[in-house]
Amino acid sequence: MRSATTPLDVLVPGPEHLAADPAERRLQELYAAGPGPWVRANFVSTVDGAAWGPDHLSGSINDDADWRVFRVLRSVADVVLVGAGTARHEGYTALDRPRGLPGDGRPLELALVSRSGRVPQQLTEGDRPPLVLTGAAGARTATRMLPADRVIVVPQADDADEVDVRAGLVALAALGLARVLCEGGPTLLATMLAAGLVDELCVTTSPCLVGPGPSRIVAASPAGAPGQEQPAAGVPSPPVPARLARLLHAPGTGTLLARWLLR
Repeated sequence: MRSATTPLDVLVPGPEHLAADPAERRLQELYAAGPGPWVRANFVSTVDGAAWGPDHLSGSINDDADWRVFRVLRSVADVVLVGAGTARHEGYTALDRPRGLPGDGRPLELALVSRSGRVPQQLTEGDRPPLVLTGAAGARTATRMLPADRVIVVPQADDADEVDVRAGLVALAALGLARVLCEGGPTLLATMLAAGLVDELCVTTSPCLVGPGPSRIVAASPAGAPGQEQPAAGVPSPPVPARLARLLHAPGTGTLLARWLLR
């Protein structure tokens, strides 16, 4: 278990020093969502751009500073959105609100994006299964594994078997899940960026290098790559402009935590 005791310095718009706070009140203020429906993505990357470590898991490149912000982002979200393959590869289970942090009392939902409709076995066995955003073919598979009210069918207009992520976000908002936190993977993030669906991107830069091999945090990975079962990714064109809203620094390690506004 990571520790939430690592101090942080706010460099932008700072300066400000954030001592350890079990309730993370100030961090919640710094990461408050924008008005209305809000889509935030949160990723970790090494200095040389890797989205995961030698074990193909993102947890091997994060640290205690990243853990503080990770918990806060989940505490202020309504739903965590993730590709089904990433959920399977990273070992996602049913989500709980981070302990000790203020919240609105509602459970934190998990929503999977899956063209195939396949749901990781560990997520079908609990009392609160995930929501699944899928197309027509995937819905037939998903409804064999989950209650029908947990399957959201959002086919694309030109291909009913593909997932319309934009329509999925609208459907989640209609369920009261307007504050969306996307946690991966890189192909799903690429798809959402290309469609202009991301309001902000939070990126932790971990002070290490892992060399060639791992994907970037925005990448169209080849079939069979670790954790990939997302829709085919597009490429943002022209490049998406980003405005730095927050930059935090962990003085003990050099870890940087940036909050970039994209709209």
